[in-house]
Amino acid sequence: MNAAPDPAASAQGVDAAPVTAPLGAPLSAPVTQDVHTIPRRLPEGGRPDLAGMTRDEMRAALLAAGTPEAQVKMRTGQLWQWVYHWGVRDFDAMTNLARDYRALLAAHFDIGRPELVTRQISADGTRKYLVRIAGGHEVEVVYIPEEDRGTLCVSSQVGCTLTCSFCHTGTQKLVRNLTAAEIVGQVMLVRDDLGEWPVPGAPRDETRLLSNVVLMGMGEPLYNFEAVRDAMRVVMDGEGIALSRRRITLSTSGVVPEIARAATEIGCHLAVSFHATTDAVRDVLVPINRKWNIAALLAALRDYPRLSNSERITFEYVMLDGVNDSDEDARRLVRLIRGIPAKINLIPFNEWPGAPYRRSPRDRIAAFADIIYKAGYASPVRTPRGEDIMAACGQLKSATERARRARAAPQGDAAGA
Repeated sequence: MNAAPDPAASAQGVDAAPVTAPLGAPLSAPVTQDVHTIPRRLPEGGRPDLAGMTRDEMRAALLAAGTPEAQVKMRTGQLWQWVYHWGVRDFDAMTNLARDYRALLAAHFDIGRPELVTRQISADGTRKYLVRIAGGHEVEVVYIPEEDRGTLCVSSQVGCTLTCSFCHTGTQKLVRNLTAAEIVGQVMLVRDDLGEWPVPGAPRDETRLLSNVVLMGMGEPLYNFEAVRDAMRVVMDGEGIALSRRRITLSTSGVVPEIARAATEIGCHLAVSFHATTDAVRDVLVPINRKWNIAALLAALRDYPRLSNSERITFEYVMLDGVNDSDEDARRLVRLIRGIPAKINLIPFNEWPGAPYRRSPRDRIAAFADIIYKAGYASPVRTPRGEDIMAACGQLKSATERARRARAAPQGDAAGA
């Protein structure tokens, strides 16, 4: 597949160093760990952006722009396919629309993307994107290619409020929630980069490079519920990006009141950042546990598969040496989740500079996994990905912030001299 032409690609942008891994490069592109600035132009201000709108929002916007009431349902369907199925950003390319109507759309709307600031490619093929959104704020997005799937980890907030002690992203303060358009925009930007938009008139290709979305990036998705719900409805719509709800996983640290809403209003798979088998330990690792403890969380989780028609819940469990990785922890975990259709995803701790924990030894992780497996639960050990570019679980954006401060430090020192 090929990406739709980008009308902004040739626009004058910021000066940049040569890019050894350019936007849209194939997955076999040479590995680089450098941060490259990619010239990119944000949509011009003053016009609504169709990319990221829900169907209701698009319908209302088209009406406000002068689309006749009798045509608005048809026009919404047409625009929806051009924007979300074909990925087209040039109104002139929308050939089933009359020329004068295309001119009307171009006068009233943009079709944009978040601004791509940098992209890094790991030795294992993982791609990490630094994306700038309205207000100059930045979030990170990670694409993880595997043999049978390509998973995109998207962010839902700028920063995070949860301060999980093992998570590097949690060291940042919350700035604001992302809008639904900014969440959808991450998916669309990466599809641009992968060249995955279908080509109008070409044979349909069902192969997906970006086949799965996980809400496991910066932020707690259930603290931004409405925007996350609306964004996932756009992503799941069968006439657009068309990812099945079974291809989407929402990860929460345990915002108990919103779990039932996620089941009925989104219906995607659920992953829970569990990480401990006693309240005393979880209070430290995942401080939200002080508000909704393990018993309250498990009570909410028991109904989720029925309400959402999901097969099972994923329990995420980071392996911390000497903290939560004993045989007794494994046995207690099995007892706690008994009766819940589940798998336990064991995550070797992704160590970062100054981290207060160490990764559990390989043999300790294997012994822990064996106890869970023998109790009848799948217990895969996640292979750390993108560690060389700080793209692994719990590492997002902090490295970027440190690098920016380091570059600014000499200037600050000189100014104060």
